Amino acid sequence: MLGTGKDGYRMEKQQQGEQPHKRRARYKGTHPRKYSEKYKELNPEKFKDTIEKVIQKGSTPAGMHISICVREILDFLQIKPGMTGVDATLGYGGHSLEMLRCLEGKGHLYGLDVDPIEIEKTKERLRGKGYGEEILTVLRQNFADIDRVAEKYGPFQFLLADLGVSSMQIDNPERGFSYKNEGPLDLRLDPESGSSAAERLKEVTREELAGMLIENADEPYAEEIARAIVSHLRKGGKIETTISLKEIISGALAFLPETERRESVKKSCARVFQALRIDVNSEYEVLDAFLQKLPAAMAPGGRIAILTFHSGEDRLVKKSFKEGKRAGVYSEIAEEVIRPTAQECARNSRARSAKMRWAIKA
Repeated sequence: MLGTGKDGYRMEKQQQGEQPHKRRARYKGTHPRKYSEKYKELNPEKFKDTIEKVIQKGSTPAGMHISICVREILDFLQIKPGMTGVDATLGYGGHSLEMLRCLEGKGHLYGLDVDPIEIEKTKERLRGKGYGEEILTVLRQNFADIDRVAEKYGPFQFLLADLGVSSMQIDNPERGFSYKNEGPLDLRLDPESGSSAAERLKEVTREELAGMLIENADEPYAEEIARAIVSHLRKGGKIETTISLKEIISGALAFLPETERRESVKKSCARVFQALRIDVNSEYEVLDAFLQKLPAAMAPGGRIAILTFHSGEDRLVKKSFKEGKRAGVYSEIAEEVIRPTAQECARNSRARSAKMRWAIKA
């Protein structure tokens, strides 16, 4: 007799040529530590109750992106059936889904993204909701190439560019976007091209790195952090993971009073990762190219909405729209930014830094 325990049961089944039933992975405690263990959050369609509980707490479910300023964007874009438009930063596809609903099966939407991992997931998700090639075309294309897209498919009557990094990218430790989880220090939106953040750090001088931290993230301890990073690398140390960079930042700020150190390290980590991400993906250069080419991609009266998430982006968009208005390229522009409501920020903490600006092609 093999026994009545779990091991005995498995052996008995195997001898009978049967595969014993495998229990699916469960949360280990109330707060799973691994991204892969959050299977309920990674399958939002199946576990809607779980997702809603996470959202109600003001958090974003793992592997899911909550679209920001949806109502404000749709109110401005005024999408009607039969129009042709662009979601220049497809991401999770939340904004695209709402824009497709406005089209009511007539017209066309083009969705652009450079992320080879997420673009296929989003394409499948939107196809599963009934939006086929006849109304939705998904292109793996950088929005800096909006001129090429417009040459083939334009001009466009509406366009949205959400410049925020998708929550799917932030939450997945394998992408290296967050200091909160162990993962490779990558930070590339397209991991198949360019250099990772770990490789980039090996190239920069202390002066260049400090400048990067100030320009891209307004980091108040840029000099101290840059000095610590470059010194560590020159001594033969490695910075190849998110946690190793976090530890160096923490060490660089050890001079701060203990009462304020923890919060300062947290904020500096967020800023350093932002600065590196902007640099690695050439985000300012890409945005500048997009803004220069944008007017020519739009039809007369075409409406443009852009969501930014930090001051550097917002300055570029504001400047471009103002110059366009003076030059007669845009008939109207947003004089003031539109921000998410307090209710939306309470429901989605990642909305707090969002700013929306708009322009209308003359």
